[in-house]
Amino acid sequence: MKVLDYDIVTSLPKLPVQKKTVINTINPHSYCIAEQDNEFKTALLGSDFLLPDGVGIVWASKMLRHEKVNKIAGYDVFIHLLQYLEQIKGKCFFLGASQEALNLIKAKALLEYPNVTIELYSPPFKDKFSEDDSAEMCRQVNDFKPDVLFVGMTAPKQEKWVHAHKEALNVDITCCIGAVFDFYAGTVKRPSQFWISSGLEWLPRFVKDPVRLAKRNLVSTPKFIFEVLSRKFFKRSLLSN
Repeated sequence: MKVLDYDIVTSLPKLPVQKKTVINTINPHSYCIAEQDNEFKTALLGSDFLLPDGVGIVWASKMLRHEKVNKIAGYDVFIHLLQYLEQIKGKCFFLGASQEALNLIKAKALLEYPNVTIELYSPPFKDKFSEDDSAEMCRQVNDFKPDVLFVGMTAPKQEKWVHAHKEALNVDITCCIGAVFDFYAGTVKRPSQFWISSGLEWLPRFVKDPVRLAKRNLVSTPKFIFEVLSRKFFKRSLLSN
């Protein structure tokens, strides 16, 4: 389904996959960033599965296509893939976040998914990786030969890095899930099921961390709303002008 120029997939991927597969998510904030960042937009457009992780995308589908889609959060696809790996006794690699967070993730995952073999690597914390950084990241992944690579380096860095190195990575499925690393590690508490089910997961997160999420909620969200309304009533994009 095409929504705002992106091919949105409305269900979790069927497993196993038949080719190298990159899974990304899109929400109003990432949409607005991509309209100003061609490299990021190319990465999102190049996704094999682009999932609607945000009630804004669900709303845009209803407004522009009169079709209802369900939100599929990064956390949903993360659990979906871990359950698959548990069944096949597969291997996964966590790339990104601090070593402390990765250790927490591994300890929890080994308890919940004992048949999954896990490895991890914390890359240098910087805005842009050097060629040597990226080569080492690829080496760490390829030496382990995972079935699934989870990448958590925040958007848009993670999507752009994966798009640039997809062919160099010896892995069937690569999934960019950003904040899920923190949620699963427990370093950031995810809102309760009440907020998730009501489509208001963003609200308690914003109340808890208003400074960090101000741009997302106070800048990108209004821009996205105006963009959708412009597409619906005037048939043109505002953000690309």
